[in-house]
Amino acid sequence: MQSISGINSGAAQPSVPIAGVDEPKKVQRLEDETQSRPQRPVMDEYVPKEKPEPSGHYWLDKDEDGKSKIYFDDPEQEENVPDAPGAPDRNKGAEGPEKSGSDKNAKSCTCNTDKVDREIEKLKKQKQKLEQQINRETDENKVEDLKSRLAQIEKELCQKDNDTYRRQHATYTFS
Repeated sequence: MQSISGINSGAAQPSVPIAGVDEPKKVQRLEDETQSRPQRPVMDEYVPKEKPEPSGHYWLDKDEDGKSKIYFDDPEQEENVPDAPGAPDRNKGAEGPEKSGSDKNAKSCTCNTDKVDREIEKLKKQKQKLEQQINRETDENKVEDLKSRLAQIEKELCQKDNDTYRRQHATYTFS
């Protein structure tokens, strides 16, 4: 036999079994093991769980119509006690805000910004008066004092004469 450089001719093993030669026992054992093992189910199985203890959590889910709804798991409500009249069903969860028009006792909210508007108008009038005084005044010391007061009022106006300030300091009434 000739040897190729670096390869031992005795190390090569045929990939196709030779006729008359027994196959290794390891392969037979693997076949025996797979036949004795129960096969896994092809599909997932549903395993029902017990209903969990109430935890007092809110969660968002969809109702029968496919609309988003907020549910509440009330830990203080007992299982055996029937719900109070008008109370939501325990399995349903907490009701979200009702649609307007569906409630006979509709409530309305009124936002009143009159107090804030008067405050802003008062500051604007003070600013106008100070500008007039600065134009009439001849004493330089008084002019500097009036200008510093004017700057203070302008700064306060910038802070208060906007929608954010109006919303924060508005009066809301519910009826």
